[in-house]
Amino acid sequence: MENTNDTTGINFILLGLLNYTQTHIFFFSVVLMTFLTSLISNIFMIMLIHMDSRLCTPMYFLLSQLSLMDVILVLTVVPKMVSNYLMYIRSISPAGCGVQIFLFVTLEGGECFLLAAMAYDRYVAVCHPLTYLVLMNQKLCLHMTDGSWLLGGVDGLMQSGVTLSFPYCHPREINHFFCEAPSLVRLACTDTMIFEFFMYVCCVLMLLIPVSFILAFYGLILITVLCMHSAAARKKTFATCSSHLAVVGVFYGTIIFIYMRPKSYRSVAHDKVVSAFYTIFTPVLNPLIYSVRNKEVKGALRKWRNIFSDLYSEHCWHNDITQIRFTFCFVSVCFGSIYFAFMFPVCINLKNII
Repeated sequence: MENTNDTTGINFILLGLLNYTQTHIFFFSVVLMTFLTSLISNIFMIMLIHMDSRLCTPMYFLLSQLSLMDVILVLTVVPKMVSNYLMYIRSISPAGCGVQIFLFVTLEGGECFLLAAMAYDRYVAVCHPLTYLVLMNQKLCLHMTDGSWLLGGVDGLMQSGVTLSFPYCHPREINHFFCEAPSLVRLACTDTMIFEFFMYVCCVLMLLIPVSFILAFYGLILITVLCMHSAAARKKTFATCSSHLAVVGVFYGTIIFIYMRPKSYRSVAHDKVVSAFYTIFTPVLNPLIYSVRNKEVKGALRKWRNIFSDLYSEHCWHNDITQIRFTFCFVSVCFGSIYFAFMFPVCINLKNII
């Protein structure tokens, strides 16, 4: 391979996840619909939490931050993947690659610490219910969310900066559908062993430290629940905590599979599939899990559904209802525009491919 020290004038090539067979075209449509569903459901969850007074609690504030991270994550990965697939252009500039690495590591790292903060919130709610609002005050919530974003951002800045500082060899073909640091350093024309070791240690720390706190908090929650005399209280606690545990299991399971396996057990094809799962499919699961397993969210959904069903009744001309109707129409137009913007080129390009 030819060595070059120019990391700004030559683009990288993303080999992608899918080709143009009939089966892969079907999978591409599934990915696209999952992306749109994830975008809409997470934005709707953020709006629901900020519009419904019953959801103005620390738990749902942290959940809105999780949904915000998921929205930015899918917008970081999927639009570039879709445009490359539809336009038959698989190149990405070094700057674009650096932005993807920075945002991806920032969001994944931030989610690690945010899930630990959510576990602490559940611990305080179950084990110290009388002082919950005192312990989980607004200042602490802001500190925890700011800390999650900051720690993820520092890690993202270091990984993206160091990764792009290496000289890369021709052909600059990344066997992935987005720029991820482990896939990119394989193309470096220099020894990256020290950086790979550093990256591995960072991943282990950012995974194991939050997981340790989560296990400790849920161990204390389990002890408290087993000491409860009321079966209804135990059932409510398990229902509330199971949502968070499901999200934690899906998120950490896929991340550990990617970053903590020995090199001898790694497969590029498997890594791409698992990466697709936690960058495309996991974000759509979070709002579904919380809406299905949580009574407060289901109650808020029923409330707004009833309001929307009364929009055309004789009492719909009050100011608050009119404002809600305007908001609903505006959001519908926005989502419809997004859907049309993505689906129209898809239909045209798939027709040409077929």
